[in-house]
Amino acid sequence: MATEPSSLRAARTAAGAGAPGAADSGNVDKLVRLLCFILLFSVMNATMFNIALPEISRAFHLLPSEAGWVVTGYSIIYAVGSLTYGKLADKYPLRRLLTIGLLLFAAGSILGFASQNYPMVLAARFIQSAGASSIPALATIIPIRLFAPERRGRVLGVIASAIAFASGVGPIVGGFVSGWLDWRFLFLISVGTLATLPFLRRWLPREEVRPGRFDLPGAVLLAGAMATAMLGITRWNGWLLAAGAVLLALFVVRVRTSSHPFIQPAVFRSGGFRAGLTIGFLTLGAAFAVTFLTPMMLSAAYGASTTEIGLILFPAAMSAALLGRYGGKMTDLKGSLPMIVCALSLLIVGMLALSSVSGYAVWIVSLCLIFCNVGISFYQASMTKLLAATLPAEQTGVGMGVVSLSNFMSGAVTGAIVSKIADGASAGTPFNPLARAGAASLFSNVYLGLAAVTLLSLALVYFAFVRTPKAQATSGTVKSRA
Repeated sequence: MATEPSSLRAARTAAGAGAPGAADSGNVDKLVRLLCFILLFSVMNATMFNIALPEISRAFHLLPSEAGWVVTGYSIIYAVGSLTYGKLADKYPLRRLLTIGLLLFAAGSILGFASQNYPMVLAARFIQSAGASSIPALATIIPIRLFAPERRGRVLGVIASAIAFASGVGPIVGGFVSGWLDWRFLFLISVGTLATLPFLRRWLPREEVRPGRFDLPGAVLLAGAMATAMLGITRWNGWLLAAGAVLLALFVVRVRTSSHPFIQPAVFRSGGFRAGLTIGFLTLGAAFAVTFLTPMMLSAAYGASTTEIGLILFPAAMSAALLGRYGGKMTDLKGSLPMIVCALSLLIVGMLALSSVSGYAVWIVSLCLIFCNVGISFYQASMTKLLAATLPAEQTGVGMGVVSLSNFMSGAVTGAIVSKIADGASAGTPFNPLARAGAASLFSNVYLGLAAVTLLSLALVYFAFVRTPKAQATSGTVKSRA
């Protein structure tokens, strides 16, 4: 049975000690369902505009790289905003932050629907993202802050299911709305989240503003560093990467010299938290690469249309949505580590299967994707609970914000690498002896590489969370299950 050292157990106890009793009232299930509802729109907005980029290009006579800012700009602000809201949640009430986020989300949506030129479209997307980024950040913090540790896995599993479903259904919704109506109606879809605001304000417990200062210079430096680095990675621009490194160095200096830094260095003192960030960067990066690469493979190897690609991906998204809750319950019953191992094993099996069957019947590919989607849904719930256990209560907000930022950065890095591989390589001999030669062979090789990366994550889980606690037990350290 997987165990944890006593220092980790103490942090976990502290994280759950302040959970308000309101979380156990009859409004708990309603609150979780409401969070999943608004998460659906927040996450879909990150993916459904991909389908509309060709139409936006034609509408405003743009180059593809110019139109791509509709997605790139949203993603950058979404990543930085998740960390910022997480930090603000350590000081300000969740009700207030969600109110601001939903109002900005709706305002950007209305502006986008009324846009008459491309600058208005970009402004709308940036405002949308500034509000939407509050939703995944705070939806992760709410179960950690308001629910007892033995119930968090179930709630986090439900939330992970909603995220997985929204990611899969986003391109389908984008293609349908753009094809039958107009791409501007994609903005209008998200205005409905405003109707949830009165219920959120009623069901979330009242909190007082906690003492502390918000380090605005530090926030600006980190936002600039991350945004510049993400642009440099996605565009393979060395100057932008260098600028990002300089800004990051200035941020580190700020953290070391400020009395109230944007991120307290104590957040990174936990070896478990650092290891979890590394494992998450590798795992989620590999999983993102699968979702990024598979539509390209289906188009190149099968000639599938946008609508057909959405239908092929849909069973995997639905499976993750249906089984994610089960993964959360099992996390509570069995512990985080067994479910993390299960999740990584599912991902490895799915990636190896995709490497083997690319080029074969498309329905087999659709079935293989189920392993990957269910695996990532299980992973998000179990690893989030485990990382929360490494942090004291007063640092869970910024800690989970750092996790969100790291996850988005991993997607940017792997997306840039995979797209470069797909651009610069041609079909050849597959490394996997089961795979077919031809148009799908390049993709088969990349899937095989992603399986190797996930296997590395599994090895790191063993050395960071299994072998180390065992060594501590030999020295007399008291342990308990996560």
